[in-house]
Amino acid sequence: MTSDLARRALAEFVGTAFLVAAVVGSGIAAVRLSPHDVGLQLLENSVITGGALVALILALQPVSAAFNPVVTLVERALGAVSTTHAAALIVAQLAGGFLGTVVANLMFDLDAVNVSTHHRAGSGVLLGEVVATLGLLVVIFGTARAGRSHRVAYAVGGYILAAYWFTSSTSFANPAVTVSRMFSNTFAGIAPSSVAAFVAMQLLGGLLGYVLVRALYPTARAVASEVALQA
Repeated sequence: MTSDLARRALAEFVGTAFLVAAVVGSGIAAVRLSPHDVGLQLLENSVITGGALVALILALQPVSAAFNPVVTLVERALGAVSTTHAAALIVAQLAGGFLGTVVANLMFDLDAVNVSTHHRAGSGVLLGEVVATLGLLVVIFGTARAGRSHRVAYAVGGYILAAYWFTSSTSFANPAVTVSRMFSNTFAGIAPSSVAAFVAMQLLGGLLGYVLVRALYPTARAVASEVALQA
């Protein structure tokens, strides 16, 4: 592994760890602070997640700030990163997400790993994951195509905050985050039996996003290269 790839993998590991810690940790805190109001719990969870995304992308964008295997796979499909680089970054994202869950659980005096029993299923919920992931890709690559890569952090954070509310699945839109949330039986958790379907829909959303990005932006490869360099 080259020093550049090692730095990028480390950035993806750290960024995904903090992102998942924010998602899981804020979910736990929301339930404890607002035990009888699910709507308020979701509001608290979504605002913290959106804010954390903005901060993490701004901080790590100079190195690598995808934090999402679907984004990395689309970058690979567009030729912005090599297969070796994509594989290393995805492994780092998955490992970082797991660490983030463990740390969040421990911070709130829970077992380091407690498998979720929160089943998330249904055709509407699964469609929500396709929509959430597709929209995320359009936001990322569209913002970059407009020559506003320095604003990707705000666009992504704002989109995810909104998608918590307008999608039936509360917008996981990220396989690394989805797998990691399986290890916390809390507000943000997802049961193992629900994970495969969620990830499959995210990959489908990623495929549709790739097709749409290619259709909307003829210079998609150049855009993806800019995103990969900035993220």
